[in-house]
Amino acid sequence: MAGGTRKTLIAAAQQELIEGGGQLEMQGVARRARVSVGLAYHHFGSKAGLIAAVVEDFYARLDDVAFAGAKLVSSSFTDRERERIGVYLDFHYTHPFAPIVMGALSRAPEVLAVEAEFTGRQLASGARMLQAAQRDGLLPDDIDPRLTIALMIGGIRQALIGALASETRPDPEKLTDDIWRFIAAALRLPHPSSS
Repeated sequence: MAGGTRKTLIAAAQQELIEGGGQLEMQGVARRARVSVGLAYHHFGSKAGLIAAVVEDFYARLDDVAFAGAKLVSSSFTDRERERIGVYLDFHYTHPFAPIVMGALSRAPEVLAVEAEFTGRQLASGARMLQAAQRDGLLPDDIDPRLTIALMIGGIRQALIGALASETRPDPEKLTDDIWRFIAAALRLPHPSSS
């Protein structure tokens, strides 16, 4: 039951944050979740703790879709990584919380801490992926995997922030192609895949 209450509170808080443009009151979350405010505080300790839990849930779902839990169908390195970019963009384009977490909440200390942990995992995993591609002869040996993945992740994130904040969002397929061309050039891939 406690796990169910926690999930209900996270879902209610996410909806409050979406509808409130990044603002949240514990009373509103409790009312939406049909529990007492005390129970909300019991599970998360504070409003900041609840917001952090909502952001952690968002990034866990992103991880399942685009990273550790991803069910990518492409078999080649280049096609798989282009597919990953498309899935990553699609997740953010379709998830109603994405503009909030990358916009209104992006400077909140509790959000920064969660994002730093998530990004750290992505940097480590991405560097390992690039090292494996170098071992397989798919990427040049003189590319620094740690620096390159940091530039890739940062560039993709900034492009996405711009797209989400835009009055008219770029077509996701075109944005995927544009980002992939940038990544393929950075990796010095001979013939980048594109759909």
